[in-house]
Amino acid sequence: MNDWPHRLREHQGTLLAFIGFVAMFAVYAANHPAGLTANVATTAANKGVLLAIVAMAQTLVVLTSGIDLSVGMVLVLANCLASHLVVGTPGQTALGVAAVLLAGCACGALNGLIVIVGRLQPIVATIATGSAFFGLALALRRVPGGDVNGTLADALTGQLPGGIPAALVLLLALLLAVWLPYRRSVIGRAAAAVGSSEQAAYMSGVPVRRAKFVAYVLSGLLASVAGLFVTCITWSGEASSANGSTYTLYSIAAVVLGGVSLFGGSGSAVGAVFGALMFRTIGDLMFVFNLEPLWQPLFQGVVLFAAICVGALRLLKLRNRLDLYG
Repeated sequence: MNDWPHRLREHQGTLLAFIGFVAMFAVYAANHPAGLTANVATTAANKGVLLAIVAMAQTLVVLTSGIDLSVGMVLVLANCLASHLVVGTPGQTALGVAAVLLAGCACGALNGLIVIVGRLQPIVATIATGSAFFGLALALRRVPGGDVNGTLADALTGQLPGGIPAALVLLLALLLAVWLPYRRSVIGRAAAAVGSSEQAAYMSGVPVRRAKFVAYVLSGLLASVAGLFVTCITWSGEASSANGSTYTLYSIAAVVLGGVSLFGGSGSAVGAVFGALMFRTIGDLMFVFNLEPLWQPLFQGVVLFAAICVGALRLLKLRNRLDLYG
Protein backbone atom coordinates (compact mmCIF):
# COMPACT_ATOMS: atom_id res chain seq x y z
CA MET A 1 0.00 0.00 0.00
CA ASN A 2 1.31 3.45 -0.90
CA ASP A 3 1.89 5.34 2.33
CA TRP A 4 3.69 8.38 0.92
CA PRO A 5 0.92 10.85 2.01
CA HIS A 6 1.42 9.69 5.60
CA ARG A 7 5.20 9.94 5.32
CA LEU A 8 4.93 13.39 3.78
CA ARG A 9 2.66 14.56 6.57
CA GLU A 10 4.98 13.01 9.16
CA HIS A 11 8.07 14.77 7.80
CA GLN A 12 6.54 18.00 6.53
CA GLY A 13 8.15 20.04 9.32
CA THR A 14 11.58 18.73 8.37
CA LEU A 15 10.96 19.41 4.67
CA LEU A 16 9.80 22.96 5.31
CA ALA A 17 12.84 23.63 7.51
CA PHE A 18 15.14 22.23 4.82
CA ILE A 19 13.54 24.35 2.08
CA GLY A 20 13.67 27.45 4.29
CA PHE A 21 17.33 26.92 5.09
CA VAL A 22 18.34 26.31 1.47
CA ALA A 23 16.48 29.43 0.30
CA MET A 24 17.96 31.64 3.02
CA PHE A 25 21.49 30.34 2.59
CA ALA A 26 21.28 30.86 -1.16
CA VAL A 27 20.36 34.51 -0.58
CA TYR A 28 23.16 34.83 1.99
CA ALA A 29 25.78 33.33 -0.33
CA ALA A 30 24.63 35.44 -3.27
CA ASN A 31 24.93 38.67 -1.29
CA HIS A 32 28.06 37.98 0.75
CA PRO A 33 30.85 40.40 -0.27
CA ALA A 34 33.35 37.55 -0.61
CA GLY A 35 30.94 35.09 -2.20
CA LEU A 36 30.64 31.45 -1.14
CA THR A 37 34.30 30.70 -0.53
CA ALA A 38 35.55 27.73 1.50
CA ASN A 39 36.36 30.02 4.44
CA VAL A 40 32.92 31.62 4.40
CA ALA A 41 31.24 28.21 4.26
CA THR A 42 33.41 26.88 7.11
CA THR A 43 32.67 29.85 9.35
CA ALA A 44 28.93 29.55 8.70
CA ALA A 45 29.07 25.78 9.22
CA ASN A 46 30.87 26.06 12.57
CA LYS A 47 28.24 28.46 13.92
CA GLY A 48 25.32 26.51 12.52
CA VAL A 49 26.55 23.07 13.58
CA LEU A 50 27.13 24.26 17.14
CA LEU A 51 23.50 25.32 17.48
CA ALA A 52 22.33 22.23 15.57
CA ILE A 53 23.96 19.91 18.13
CA VAL A 54 22.29 21.74 21.01
CA ALA A 55 18.98 21.62 19.12
CA MET A 56 19.36 17.84 18.75
CA ALA A 57 19.87 17.61 22.52
CA GLN A 58 16.73 19.65 23.13
CA THR A 59 14.70 17.61 20.64
CA LEU A 60 15.26 14.32 22.47
CA VAL A 61 13.65 15.73 25.61
CA VAL A 62 10.90 17.67 23.82
CA LEU A 63 9.79 14.47 22.07
CA THR A 64 8.93 13.04 25.51
CA SER A 65 6.74 16.12 26.14
CA GLY A 66 9.38 17.68 28.35
CA ILE A 67 11.85 20.51 28.01
CA ASP A 68 15.47 20.89 29.08
CA LEU A 69 16.41 24.39 30.17
CA SER A 70 19.82 23.21 31.30
CA VAL A 71 21.28 22.27 27.89
CA GLY A 72 23.05 25.62 27.57
CA MET A 73 24.61 25.29 31.03
CA VAL A 74 25.73 21.72 30.29
CA LEU A 75 27.41 23.17 27.19
CA VAL A 76 29.15 25.81 29.33
CA LEU A 77 30.23 23.21 31.91
CA ALA A 78 31.59 20.92 29.19
CA ASN A 79 33.41 23.87 27.61
CA CYS A 80 35.13 24.75 30.89
CA LEU A 81 35.93 21.10 31.65
CA ALA A 82 37.35 20.52 28.17
CA SER A 83 39.61 23.56 28.48
CA HIS A 84 41.25 21.78 31.43
CA LEU A 85 41.28 18.16 30.24
CA VAL A 86 41.41 18.04 26.43
CA VAL A 87 45.09 18.87 26.21
CA GLY A 88 48.43 17.11 26.01
CA THR A 89 49.31 13.93 24.17
CA PRO A 90 46.81 12.07 21.97
CA GLY A 91 46.19 9.60 24.79
CA GLN A 92 45.59 12.36 27.34
CA THR A 93 43.34 14.17 24.87
CA ALA A 94 41.26 11.02 24.30
CA LEU A 95 40.84 10.53 28.05
CA GLY A 96 39.87 14.20 28.39
CA VAL A 97 37.24 13.89 25.66
CA ALA A 98 35.84 10.77 27.34
CA ALA A 99 35.68 12.59 30.69
CA VAL A 100 33.82 15.54 29.14
CA LEU A 101 31.28 13.25 27.45
CA LEU A 102 30.79 11.25 30.65
CA ALA A 103 30.21 14.48 32.55
CA GLY A 104 27.51 15.42 30.03
CA CYS A 105 25.87 12.01 30.45
CA ALA A 106 25.98 12.46 34.24
CA CYS A 107 24.27 15.85 33.95
CA GLY A 108 21.56 14.35 31.76
CA ALA A 109 21.16 11.39 34.12
CA LEU A 110 20.71 13.77 37.06
CA ASN A 111 18.02 15.67 35.16
CA GLY A 112 16.26 12.43 34.29
CA LEU A 113 16.33 11.11 37.85
CA ILE A 114 14.94 14.35 39.27
CA VAL A 115 12.12 14.41 36.71
CA ILE A 116 11.31 10.69 36.95
CA VAL A 117 11.95 9.82 40.60
CA GLY A 118 11.37 13.26 42.07
CA ARG A 119 8.30 13.77 39.84
CA LEU A 120 9.10 17.42 39.30
CA GLN A 121 8.08 19.29 36.18
CA PRO A 122 10.97 19.26 33.67
CA ILE A 123 10.96 23.04 33.36
CA VAL A 124 11.43 23.45 37.14
CA ALA A 125 13.95 20.63 37.52
CA THR A 126 16.19 21.74 34.66
CA ILE A 127 16.19 25.39 35.73
CA ALA A 128 17.52 24.25 39.12
CA THR A 129 20.11 21.84 37.72
CA GLY A 130 21.17 24.40 35.12
CA SER A 131 22.06 26.80 37.91
CA ALA A 132 24.08 24.07 39.63
CA PHE A 133 25.91 23.19 36.41
CA PHE A 134 26.79 26.85 35.89
CA GLY A 135 28.11 27.00 39.44
CA LEU A 136 30.41 24.07 38.70
CA ALA A 137 31.55 25.74 35.48
CA LEU A 138 32.32 28.94 37.37
CA ALA A 139 34.34 26.98 39.91
CA LEU A 140 36.38 25.49 37.06
CA ARG A 141 36.86 28.76 35.17
CA ARG A 142 36.60 31.90 37.29
CA VAL A 143 38.10 33.80 34.37
CA PRO A 144 38.23 32.76 30.69
CA GLY A 145 41.27 30.73 29.76
CA GLY A 146 42.66 27.27 29.23
CA ASP A 147 43.60 25.47 26.04
CA VAL A 148 42.69 22.55 23.80
CA ASN A 149 44.58 20.02 21.71
CA GLY A 150 45.31 21.84 18.45
CA THR A 151 45.13 18.75 16.27
CA LEU A 152 41.64 17.90 17.53
CA ALA A 153 40.49 21.51 17.21
CA ASP A 154 41.68 21.74 13.62
CA ALA A 155 40.13 18.38 12.79
CA LEU A 156 36.68 19.44 14.03
CA THR A 157 36.58 23.08 12.94
CA GLY A 158 38.77 23.13 9.83
CA GLN A 159 38.28 21.95 6.26
CA LEU A 160 38.48 18.57 4.61
CA PRO A 161 39.97 18.09 1.13
CA GLY A 162 37.86 19.99 -1.36
CA GLY A 163 37.03 22.75 1.12
CA ILE A 164 34.28 20.76 2.85
CA PRO A 165 33.72 22.04 6.43
CA ALA A 166 34.70 19.35 8.91
CA ALA A 167 31.89 20.48 11.21
CA LEU A 168 29.31 19.18 8.72
CA VAL A 169 30.93 15.74 8.88
CA LEU A 170 30.74 15.87 12.69
CA LEU A 171 27.05 16.75 12.49
CA LEU A 172 26.35 13.95 10.04
CA ALA A 173 28.24 11.50 12.25
CA LEU A 174 26.12 12.47 15.26
CA LEU A 175 22.92 12.01 13.29
CA LEU A 176 24.03 8.58 12.08
CA ALA A 177 25.54 7.42 15.37
CA VAL A 178 23.01 8.86 17.84
CA TRP A 179 19.75 9.95 16.27
CA LEU A 180 19.03 7.22 13.70
CA PRO A 181 19.77 4.25 16.00
CA TYR A 182 17.81 5.94 18.80
CA ARG A 183 14.82 6.75 16.62
CA ARG A 184 14.61 3.19 15.29
CA SER A 185 15.16 1.54 18.68
CA VAL A 186 12.49 0.33 21.07
CA ILE A 187 13.41 3.10 23.50
CA GLY A 188 13.17 5.75 20.76
CA ARG A 189 9.71 4.59 19.74
CA ALA A 190 8.75 4.46 23.41
CA ALA A 191 9.86 8.08 23.84
CA ALA A 192 7.59 9.15 20.97
CA ALA A 193 4.73 7.19 22.54
CA VAL A 194 5.35 8.87 25.90
CA GLY A 195 5.27 12.28 24.21
CA SER A 196 2.01 11.43 22.46
CA SER A 197 0.27 10.31 25.64
CA GLU A 198 2.18 9.19 28.71
CA GLN A 199 -0.86 7.59 30.31
CA ALA A 200 -1.74 5.61 27.20
CA ALA A 201 1.90 4.56 26.80
CA TYR A 202 2.03 3.34 30.40
CA MET A 203 -1.22 1.40 30.04
CA SER A 204 0.18 -0.21 26.88
CA GLY A 205 3.23 -1.51 28.72
CA VAL A 206 5.69 1.02 27.28
CA PRO A 207 8.81 1.49 29.49
CA VAL A 208 7.98 5.11 30.28
CA ARG A 209 10.67 5.73 32.90
CA ARG A 210 13.42 4.13 30.88
CA ALA A 211 12.42 6.09 27.76
CA LYS A 212 12.55 9.39 29.63
CA PHE A 213 15.83 8.56 31.34
CA VAL A 214 17.59 7.63 28.10
CA ALA A 215 16.29 10.82 26.43
CA TYR A 216 17.78 13.00 29.18
CA VAL A 217 21.09 11.11 29.21
CA LEU A 218 21.48 11.45 25.44
CA SER A 219 20.52 15.11 25.70
CA GLY A 220 23.33 15.66 28.19
CA LEU A 221 25.73 13.74 25.96
CA LEU A 222 24.95 15.89 22.92
CA ALA A 223 25.14 19.10 24.96
CA SER A 224 28.61 18.06 26.14
CA VAL A 225 29.64 17.43 22.52
CA ALA A 226 28.52 21.00 21.78
CA GLY A 227 30.59 22.27 24.72
CA LEU A 228 33.64 20.39 23.44
CA PHE A 229 33.03 21.92 20.02
CA VAL A 230 32.93 25.40 21.55
CA THR A 231 36.32 24.72 23.13
CA CYS A 232 37.71 23.67 19.76
CA ILE A 233 36.39 26.87 18.16
CA THR A 234 37.59 29.30 20.84
CA TRP A 235 40.62 27.35 22.16
CA SER A 236 39.51 28.33 25.66
CA GLY A 237 36.86 27.86 28.31
CA GLU A 238 34.51 30.49 29.72
CA ALA A 239 31.81 30.22 32.38
CA SER A 240 29.37 32.55 30.66
CA SER A 241 25.76 32.51 31.85
CA ALA A 242 24.83 34.65 28.84
CA ASN A 243 26.13 31.99 26.43
CA GLY A 244 24.34 29.23 28.32
CA SER A 245 21.02 31.07 28.37
CA THR A 246 21.34 32.09 24.72
CA TYR A 247 21.97 28.57 23.47
CA THR A 248 19.12 27.22 25.58
CA LEU A 249 16.66 29.69 24.08
CA TYR A 250 18.04 29.29 20.57
CA SER A 251 17.75 25.51 20.85
CA ILE A 252 14.04 25.87 21.60
CA ALA A 253 13.70 28.23 18.64
CA ALA A 254 15.46 25.73 16.38
CA VAL A 255 13.19 22.92 17.59
CA VAL A 256 10.11 24.97 16.76
CA LEU A 257 11.45 26.05 13.37
CA GLY A 258 12.30 22.40 12.62
CA GLY A 259 8.69 21.32 12.99
CA VAL A 260 9.09 19.49 16.32
CA SER A 261 5.91 19.73 18.38
CA LEU A 262 6.43 21.25 21.82
CA PHE A 263 3.53 19.02 22.92
CA GLY A 264 5.83 16.04 22.35
CA GLY A 265 5.67 12.88 20.28
CA SER A 266 5.98 14.50 16.86
CA GLY A 267 9.05 15.71 15.00
CA SER A 268 12.61 14.79 14.18
CA ALA A 269 16.10 15.80 15.21
CA VAL A 270 16.84 16.20 11.49
CA GLY A 271 14.16 18.89 11.34
CA ALA A 272 15.64 20.57 14.42
CA VAL A 273 19.06 20.55 12.72
CA PHE A 274 17.70 22.37 9.69
CA GLY A 275 15.77 24.67 12.01
CA ALA A 276 19.05 25.53 13.75
CA LEU A 277 20.85 26.13 10.46
CA MET A 278 17.97 28.32 9.29
CA PHE A 279 17.96 30.30 12.54
CA ARG A 280 21.70 30.93 12.26
CA THR A 281 21.34 31.93 8.62
CA ILE A 282 18.77 34.55 9.64
CA GLY A 283 21.47 36.22 11.74
CA ASP A 284 23.96 36.00 8.86
CA LEU A 285 21.44 37.58 6.50
CA MET A 286 20.96 40.52 8.83
CA PHE A 287 24.74 40.98 8.88
CA VAL A 288 24.98 40.87 5.08
CA PHE A 289 22.18 43.41 4.64
CA ASN A 290 23.60 45.67 7.39
CA LEU A 291 20.51 45.54 9.57
CA GLU A 292 20.93 47.58 12.75
CA PRO A 293 22.07 45.29 15.61
CA LEU A 294 19.33 46.67 17.87
CA TRP A 295 16.71 45.40 15.40
CA GLN A 296 18.12 41.90 15.07
CA PRO A 297 16.53 40.38 18.22
CA LEU A 298 13.17 41.83 17.18
CA PHE A 299 13.44 40.31 13.71
CA GLN A 300 14.47 36.91 15.09
CA GLY A 301 11.60 37.05 17.57
CA VAL A 302 9.10 37.77 14.80
CA VAL A 303 10.38 34.81 12.78
CA LEU A 304 10.14 32.53 15.80
CA PHE A 305 6.64 33.77 16.66
CA ALA A 306 5.52 33.11 13.10
CA ALA A 307 6.88 29.54 13.30
CA ILE A 308 5.03 28.94 16.57
CA CYS A 309 1.80 30.25 15.02
CA VAL A 310 2.18 27.88 12.08
CA GLY A 311 2.60 24.96 14.46
CA ALA A 312 -0.38 26.07 16.53
CA LEU A 313 -2.58 26.33 13.43
CA ARG A 314 -1.65 22.78 12.53
CA LEU A 315 -2.91 21.57 15.91
CA LEU A 316 -6.08 23.66 15.75
CA LYS A 317 -7.02 22.04 12.45
CA LEU A 318 -6.95 18.57 14.02
CA ARG A 319 -10.14 17.14 15.41
CA ASN A 320 -8.13 14.43 17.16
CA ARG A 321 -4.52 14.88 18.22
CA LEU A 322 -3.82 11.27 17.26
CA ASP A 323 -4.13 12.40 13.63
CA LEU A 324 -0.57 13.70 14.02
CA TYR A 325 0.67 10.14 14.26
CA GLY A 326 -1.69 8.20 12.04
